[in-house]
Parts: sequence; structure tokens; C-alpha cells
Amino acid sequence: MEGRDQTPRRTVDLPIYMDHHATTPVDPRVMAAMLPFFTEIFGNAASVTHVFGWRAEAAVETARREVATAIGAEPREIVFTSGATESDNLAIKGVVAACADKGNHIVISAIEHRAVLDCARRLEREGFRVTYLPVDWGGLVDPVDVRRAITDQTILISIMTANNEIGTVQPIRAIGQIAREQGVVFHTDAAQAHGRIPINVEDDNVDLLSISAHKIYGPKGVGALYVRQRRPRIRLVPLIDGGGHERGLRSGTLPVPLIVGLGLALEIASSEMTAESQRLAALRDRLMHRIMENLEDVKVNGALSPRLPNNLNLSFAGIDGEAVLMGVKDDVALSSGSACTSAEVEPSHVLKAIGVPDGLARGSIRFGLGRSNTIEEIDYVAERIVATVTNLRRLTPHRPRIATAGP
Repeated sequence: MEGRDQTPRRTVDLPIYMDHHATTPVDPRVMAAMLPFFTEIFGNAASVTHVFGWRAEAAVETARREVATAIGAEPREIVFTSGATESDNLAIKGVVAACADKGNHIVISAIEHRAVLDCARRLEREGFRVTYLPVDWGGLVDPVDVRRAITDQTILISIMTANNEIGTVQPIRAIGQIAREQGVVFHTDAAQAHGRIPINVEDDNVDLLSISAHKIYGPKGVGALYVRQRRPRIRLVPLIDGGGHERGLRSGTLPVPLIVGLGLALEIASSEMTAESQRLAALRDRLMHRIMENLEDVKVNGALSPRLPNNLNLSFAGIDGEAVLMGVKDDVALSSGSACTSAEVEPSHVLKAIGVPDGLARGSIRFGLGRSNTIEEIDYVAERIVATVTNLRRLTPHRPRIATAGP
């Protein structure tokens, strides 16, 4: 970049992975802990008549304690699932089925993950009422709006802890307090937040909380749902029947190696959270400044605080985000939005909800930093983005302009 010092930098290994909101590689420490449970300690954790089953069960209970400790829960409140999507479904549909005699109204935000949004839409088709709360320009739900949305028919509030596209962190403690005062069950999808920012289900007044291992350097195919068992005890109707595993809430033979991986991954993420969050926030800010100092008409989507330390979402006026991705695809792994909906042509529902115009929303890129990313990689990515956007803009010289850097 022009004006930058020419101090030699270490070369970087390509391609660079910067899509850690979509998934993360398994930590070598986690992999090492999992391996014996594939071939040596291979018993079924439900087999209670021999040592193979006992060892598997002990490993599962150790992981259950690790997950519970990380979020301030009790081990008996942790239910293992296949991931956050199943946890969201079990939380929402399970509560609705258990509380159908009390009401038919749920409250969610307009920027929830599709796992929550699609649950809500299915419930609407079944006759339930759903309130979709708006967010401000920064992507935040106003707790006042939550209070106003509650009626005598409200049985569930589901607001994500942190957004998977723009990284903004919701005021879940205040929302949880309102839910508690009104006697409404409060669920939060914490798939992007757990292991990255502090979470305590007691302090945050959370009744149900969804977790996924592969977002925190654990294996794919396993997650957990926290289900409050005290003050108050939350009742759920299970989605899966057969065998009565996980206190009857999630039947099916437990994937012991994956559960071991989830427990250790969350324990590592929690113990390293403070230092890693500071490092990632510094790298994120460096990336943002290097891009915005060298390009005009770039907009940060979502409030910079409170925000996940590893998240940056930028819109580049006058170009398509997919074109940028194609321009750097051999060097850098990025996303133009939620990884679960990136194949769709429509602009991100999250960016639309915070008031980003469709044209600008289509020019958005999500940067998700992670443990492996270095300063050298940050500088390389910034240079590639600047060069790619500059070249694309030469092809569309009459692009729209961004009037201000504000909301």
C-alpha cells in the first residue's frame, strides 16, 4: 500500500482462512483428547454393566462438567445435541409444546440465525403468533421493545447472544431480567458467543442456551443445550424419542468422542478467552483501519461496541461482495454473509434489518478472525481487498457514494 513502511514482513502461507464464524479447525489438543475414544475407549455410555461403558460414561460426565462450568450452570442442566441448530429447535419447539396451555405467542429478533427464524415461521404456520423485534442501526435490540412485546399469551423470548454476521452483542442480561419478571422463558442462541465472550446463565437470567462445538475449535456434529433446572425449572417436550438418553430430552447413542471434544474445546476457549479476545480485537481493528484508510466509500456494518472481538463486516459501495470473494478466492477464505445463506441472491436479512440499502448490502464482506491469524496475514488480506476493490471499481466508475461513515 502507498505510504506504508517497506519493512520486510514474514511471508504468509496461502490460502489464509478468515471465515471463523462459519467454522473453525479442530484444536490439536482437542483432537488428541478425542482419539482414544474412537478406538480404545469405544464403549457406549449407556452400557452400565461393564468397564467399557463405565469409561465412556465417565468421559461424558467430565465433558458435561466442563460445559457447565464454562457457562455457570450445573452439569445436570446440560443436554448434548448434534449442534446449535438442533439445540435451537429443541429449545423453541420444546417450550412451545410444553407450554401450549399457557399461551401461543413468542418473541424473537429480526436478525436471528435461520435456525431460530425458520422455527418461528413454522410455528406461525401452525397458528402461533410471533413478534419479530426490530434492531437499531447498530444491530441491537432495545430491552424496552422486549417488555412492550410481552402479552399474557407470551410463552417464550428468543434473542441471540451475538450476531453471526455483524458480531453485535445483545443486552441479554437486561432482556433476561425482563423475561424473569414477567414469568416468560428466555432462550438465547450463543453459538457465536460462547468461548469468545463471558457468559453466565445465572447472572444473565438465561433459561435455555444453545452451544455448538465447531465454532470454538471443536468437532462438527455436536453441541449442547442448557436447560435451567432450578428457579424456575424449565419443561421441554423432546423432539426425538427412543431410549430416554439425556434425561429423556434427546434420545440417541451419545457420540462420546465428539462430546469429549466439545468439553475440552470449551474449557480451552474459556481459559484463554481474555488474552485471545484482546489479540483478536487488535487484529480486527488493524484490518479495518488498513482497508478504510486506503479505500473510499467503505461502511462498517453494525456497532463496533459491543461486538465480538473477531468480527468485522464491511460494505464496499458500487460493487458486489461476491465479486470481491471471487477476486481473492485463491488467497483468502471469506464470506459475503451468513455461511448458511451465502448461496442466496437476496441481500442479508441482518443488513436489511439495520437499514443498509440493498445495493450496499450486496457489497458486504464478513471477516471472521481466529486463533491462527497473524499480523502478517492481516496486512496481506487488507492489501488484497484494497487491490481487488480498486480494480472492480475501475469497471464501474459511476458507483454510488456513501455520504457519511455514521449509521
